[in-house]
Amino acid sequence: MLDKLATELKIRGFSSRTVDSYVYHNKRFLEFVKKEPCNVDESDAKKYIAYLMSERKFKPRSVNLALSSFKFFYSEIIKNSAFNAVKAPKSEKKLPTVLTKGEIKKMLESVNNPKHKLLIEFMYSSGLRVSECVSLKLDDLDFNEKIGKIKHGKGNKERYIILSDNLILHLNEFVAKRKDISSYIFSVKGRPITIRQAQKIVKEAALRAGIKKRVFCHALRSSFATHLLESGTDIRVIQELLGHSDLSTTQIYTKVSTQQLKKVKSPLDTL
Repeated sequence: MLDKLATELKIRGFSSRTVDSYVYHNKRFLEFVKKEPCNVDESDAKKYIAYLMSERKFKPRSVNLALSSFKFFYSEIIKNSAFNAVKAPKSEKKLPTVLTKGEIKKMLESVNNPKHKLLIEFMYSSGLRVSECVSLKLDDLDFNEKIGKIKHGKGNKERYIILSDNLILHLNEFVAKRKDISSYIFSVKGRPITIRQAQKIVKEAALRAGIKKRVFCHALRSSFATHLLESGTDIRVIQELLGHSDLSTTQIYTKVSTQQLKKVKSPLDTL
């Protein structure tokens, strides 16, 4: 039955990471309940969610991901309503990490490897997800128009991205000098670098730059959105550049814009 789950997910265009995650969670659940999927009931479902939260100490976001995989499998494949009444735990309302422009500059100055520096510049200047960045090909970019196309973004959606003048300059220099001939921009022996490798590059750059915040790849994307917002870019344009389906997802950056907060005058100062 798990093979049927994987097949259905692939047919519907889910990413390979989602397919692997959904299969993994359902396999672990079946090992826990020791029942055939058709015999699973609501009590089994709730016991396992409680187990993930109390014993495994899963955070709400991780529980919700597992729950999504169960609901898809049992509702769509098994036609079993066991998980229909199981409510998702409330997600933590954490603000995204946003770096200042000074911190971004320090990160770039701390990197000597041209490929690593270009990777950081790309994620920050175009607001890319790390998975999108490592999958980029030269053919996806139009230097004359200063735009690029993400062909397989989250949810398999396409969107356009902007290309900075400085990025184009550095990218042309990088491509002219590199020895690895590949259609992928960030590659090793003809294959794209992994997400883990990209994450390591960003984390080490932040450490060398002496940044105390918890910096990861998504922080560069968050910084891109926040800095555009602070410069006056319309939030709906930012929504399109980030590839958000819902404007409310983009609006979280209005809460982390310190420049906007600094403009507010405290009532104490008006007494």
